[in-house]
Amino acid sequence: MTRMLQLAWTGIFPRKQVTGRSLLDPSVYTMRVLPQDLDLLMHVNNGSYLQLMDVARFRHVAEMGGAALGREKEFGAVVAASTMKYRRSLKLFDRFQLTTRVLGWDERCFYMEQVFTRREKLCARGIVATRFLHSRTNDRLAPATIVGWLAEAHGLASPPESPALPDDVAAWARVIGVAPRAQADA
Repeated sequence: MTRMLQLAWTGIFPRKQVTGRSLLDPSVYTMRVLPQDLDLLMHVNNGSYLQLMDVARFRHVAEMGGAALGREKEFGAVVAASTMKYRRSLKLFDRFQLTTRVLGWDERCFYMEQVFTRREKLCARGIVATRFLHSRTNDRLAPATIVGWLAEAHGLASPPESPALPDDVAAWARVIGVAPRAQADA
C-alpha cells in the first residue's frame, strides 16, 4: 500500500525537471526495501518490483520535463508490456539503486530499461514498453510526437533520433507483439 501511495504522490506532486536532463539520460533513484515489499520468503516480491519500477519511471519522466509537458498537452503513459529477470534477492531494509533509462523508440512504443543494483551488483533487470495516450480521448500518441514536444520544450532545433534498440529488446518486442506490425510480421 505504501508504494501505491508513493506512486500517487509522485504523480500528483511530480519531481521538478532537472536542468539539462535529456530523454536519453539515465536517472538513478536510491530506495530502501520496506516490510510491505516482502513476500513470505522475506525477499522483495515480484509484484513489488513492478510497483518500484512505476515510481522510478514517474520520477524519470518528471526529471526530463515530461510531467509538466503531459499536463500541458494532456497525455499520460501506460505500460504496454514488461518483462523481468531476477538475479539476486533484495531483503528487508536493503538499500538499492534503481536506474531507469530510455533505450529507444519505434512507431508504437518507448522501450525503457530499469536495473536494480545493490552495492553495484545486479539484482534485477526489467524492460518496459510504454505507450502514450491522450488524457481525454484515449487516442494513442506516436513516440515521435512526444519526442518532438520534449525537444521543443528543451529548446532543441530538431528532435533526437532513436538509438538502435539492443537486439534482445527488439526481439522481445517482436515476439510479444508490441513492435510495429511490419517488424512483428517479418
